[in-house]
Amino acid sequence: MNPRLRAFFASPIARALAALALIVVLGCIFHQNGAFFRWTTHQQVLREVSVDGILACGMTLVIVTAGVDLSVGSVLALAAVAFATLSLVRGQPALVAVPAVLALGATIGAANGALVSVARIQPFVVTLAAMVFARGLAKRIAAGKKVTSYVVDASGVGHSSPLPPIFDLLDTRVFGGSVSIVTLVFLACVALTWLILARTRLGRQLYAVGGSLEAARLSGVPTRRVVTLAYALSGFFAAIAGICQAAQETQGDPETGVGYELDAIAMVVIGGTPLRGGKGGVGLTLIGALTIGYLQKVLSLNAFALETRLMLTGAIILGAVLFQRGRAA
Repeated sequence: MNPRLRAFFASPIARALAALALIVVLGCIFHQNGAFFRWTTHQQVLREVSVDGILACGMTLVIVTAGVDLSVGSVLALAAVAFATLSLVRGQPALVAVPAVLALGATIGAANGALVSVARIQPFVVTLAAMVFARGLAKRIAAGKKVTSYVVDASGVGHSSPLPPIFDLLDTRVFGGSVSIVTLVFLACVALTWLILARTRLGRQLYAVGGSLEAARLSGVPTRRVVTLAYALSGFFAAIAGICQAAQETQGDPETGVGYELDAIAMVVIGGTPLRGGKGGVGLTLIGALTIGYLQKVLSLNAFALETRLMLTGAIILGAVLFQRGRAA
């Protein structure tokens, strides 16, 4: 075999594509009376993976540094509640609400990064604490209930006020109804993450820190700033996901996003980016997101119960990771 072809088939991207192809083949076999072959099914997959995929973009940046961010699901919920509160309750325009929520997410992420890089606390511990804190703050802001456009006037009569234009915009479809705006936001986040990792000094520094923190420090890399920026960007992407989630649900739910951090980690890992850091990229994460999305869709089409789908998804993810490790050995 040609050495270049041999190198390609041994690469993480080839293994990630093989996992995706396997799931697609299973979908073609168990197509549920042709449902898998309908374009609407693939539209739904793209839409359903978009919010988790946005989280996975930020998670990729953190995992490249050999870290992990368990707080992204809770930051998503906090962002959704904050965005709904600013937009639906206080009537703030999108030009005010969106930057404020993005700044909130980035600030929480930066605080995580500072605790990891400056205080030298394990990322697992820091982001676990942030996960609990952000969830509690979301519930505090929402007063333990969903933030909606439903209001009660002075006479005691309740009614739903019109949704702000930003909600309608994010929940619409373009290109003849083929692609959701949220999917385009996800692809834009993928492009931004790729640009950071492949075309900037920060990207090279992220890989250096993940490869060896001490070697990167001795080489002059500002490791504390780099790690802090990685987590700040993760919080930033979580805030974007929260805004999209609020628009899709037309409300801010403090209970939303539970377990999303695990989905984001799974997308990164099943794509082939190693948890030890120093390697990988967002292209692999995109393939991992599609793999998870199609796996969930195939199981859903074939009417697997939720608990069975969760068990099978966990087993397949573990098998895919073991397969990748075995091929890499």
